[in-house]
Amino acid sequence: MFTTSFINKYKNQVILGLIKRNFSKLNIIDYLFKLEKEKFNKIVLKKYFMAKLKKISFFIRYNLKNSLLIKKATLYKKKIQLLEAILSVLSKKIFNLLIQIPNLPSKKVPLSKDILIYQKFQLAYKNKLLNHWELGKKFNLFNFAAQISGSGFNIYIDKGAKFQRSLIQYCLDKNINAGYIEYVLPFLVNKNSIFGTGQFPDKKKQMYFLEKDKLYLIPTAEVPLINVFRRSLFNIKDLPCKATSFTSCFRREAGSYGLQGKGLNRLHQFDKVEIIEINSDQNSYKSFNYMVLHVTNILSSFNIPFRILNISAKNLGVTSVLTYDFEVFSPGQNKWLEVSSVSNCTNFQSNRIGIKFLKNDGTKYFCHTLNGSSLAIPRLFAALIENYQFSEYIQIPKVLINYFMDNKILL
Repeated sequence: MFTTSFINKYKNQVILGLIKRNFSKLNIIDYLFKLEKEKFNKIVLKKYFMAKLKKISFFIRYNLKNSLLIKKATLYKKKIQLLEAILSVLSKKIFNLLIQIPNLPSKKVPLSKDILIYQKFQLAYKNKLLNHWELGKKFNLFNFAAQISGSGFNIYIDKGAKFQRSLIQYCLDKNINAGYIEYVLPFLVNKNSIFGTGQFPDKKKQMYFLEKDKLYLIPTAEVPLINVFRRSLFNIKDLPCKATSFTSCFRREAGSYGLQGKGLNRLHQFDKVEIIEINSDQNSYKSFNYMVLHVTNILSSFNIPFRILNISAKNLGVTSVLTYDFEVFSPGQNKWLEVSSVSNCTNFQSNRIGIKFLKNDGTKYFCHTLNGSSLAIPRLFAALIENYQFSEYIQIPKVLINYFMDNKILL
């Protein structure tokens, strides 16, 4: 989230960044400055009347019965109260405009089309393969919970549940071994937490809300995990701060129809292992590159086709300046499935949440925050069973055998 002083100082840079994003509300900028000018004038006027009131109050102290002075003091108080009410309205208007402005894309972000930057893929599929929902039925791995919760919810069964747990634990262990500290987090968060990480107001309609308790079901572990460090002040020597968590995630957006929303492709509730890093402004891209390499290593260990895309400005999330998407290939559907996004949000979130670091000279700066999936479980589950299927069994990937405690899922 930007301040009006930042936008004023770097106006051309901000406008060019928003144009690159194809941001449709550029008129916000001029309206923002108009409101700021009006606010400034009201503040000046308020200070004028406060000075007048202070001066007249001094004379009233020595002449309590002077009705003219008392009447003037009363008038000044009313004017100050009116100006305070106007200033409150103006501040809210300015705030509501500022929260609509997304982060500015990095120079590395492509303009209008996602760019492929890495691909591990060989066309080695000789026979037509079953898709994952056919395999789920054939091997009794999962079913859909329409009778319990409606569409967009899933039930893992027996070996399917065990395989899902194996994936979660493997991803967590890889993160922990890479220096990420594990957190077990609440699945319900307040509005401040949602706002702090940038899902509010942009993704408000996609979230489940408990009206009675004024709490939101988390759309991703990023929300509570970043908010663990709300109002933290780090010493620069203690950065980067690295954390990981496994949670279920809840999103209304899953309700699409057809093949795009079939099977495990899109769910209202799904499991995901998340990583975040908090670093200084000078080292956030080092963290970004490290996180990209980390997710790459995890996906490589499964020995299935995957690719990495540099997401274009028009597809970039509100908080991010640079995002790489990781997709695995689903041979049963003949399509790519996104299983991770690694994003650098620079100081957009920390500005809202108040996460700072202390430099050696004692000055305080806002940290940069980064987040990534490592990994989204349902689509990874789908791609793995499709890639490792045989007519009579599903082979367990080598790296998961010790977790699954078997090397095959049999009919």
